[in-house]
Amino acid sequence: MLDIIKAAILGIIEGITEFLPISSTGHLYLADEFIKLHESTAFINMFMVVIQLGAILAVVVLYFGKLNPWAPHKNQLERHQTWTLWFKVILAVLPSVIVGLPLNDWMEAHLTSWQVIATTLIVYGILFIVIETYNRRTTARFTDLNQLPFKIAILIGLFQILSMVPGTSRSGATILGGILIGTSRFVATEFSFFLAIPTMFGASLLKLLKYFLHGNTFTGSQTLVLLTGTVVSFAVAYLAIKFLLNYIRHNDFKGFGWYRIGLGVIVIAYFGLIHA
Repeated sequence: MLDIIKAAILGIIEGITEFLPISSTGHLYLADEFIKLHESTAFINMFMVVIQLGAILAVVVLYFGKLNPWAPHKNQLERHQTWTLWFKVILAVLPSVIVGLPLNDWMEAHLTSWQVIATTLIVYGILFIVIETYNRRTTARFTDLNQLPFKIAILIGLFQILSMVPGTSRSGATILGGILIGTSRFVATEFSFFLAIPTMFGASLLKLLKYFLHGNTFTGSQTLVLLTGTVVSFAVAYLAIKFLLNYIRHNDFKGFGWYRIGLGVIVIAYFGLIHA
């Protein structure tokens, strides 16, 4: 029963942090210090990735009409725009597939440390503040997702490669990248949401495949723990996405930058103290 409660708490953390540009990995890594599941290391590592499926499903539900090319209310032009959007998303996800698959195991083995997470939290926090300060003096060139050029979509996909480093934030890297190359905050954020669908489905399926190939299985209690974390992350992510879309209509991302810096300092202080 205790692990169910812990899974729900971790699901809440995942749901809040997956789409806000503050790094779900960084938060889950820190939470793992205090909310330890009584499961094997292999199960915990798999759990931390697979509960992201819940958050991704929240995007699918919220944007189902927009992402569904067969929606009955759409005319021929709107169906064409939907298919074009999907082609942009698939092209944009290819860079992280090409780079990520060969380096995935190495990244997990060598870069999942509090030092790396704290550094990326702070560095990208500073970048958000600097870029948003600069962005005040510029006008976005791409303010309509349907008019987003293929080459810009691919460039945003290249920025997603940066998120392979723990603590970066997939949404943070792609949103920053989009803003840097001329998209509005809203376009960058929505495209980041859509880019997450194939990216995180792929990452979760890869993690599950590795888990089973290493001879692991699920017990009944483990299945319940995984389902709890996934369902809770879905519900919380649904609310977090709505919050973010409303927030960026009236605010920039500087607040998230300062939050990242503060969290990075906390990570350094905490782990530096216990490892001193």
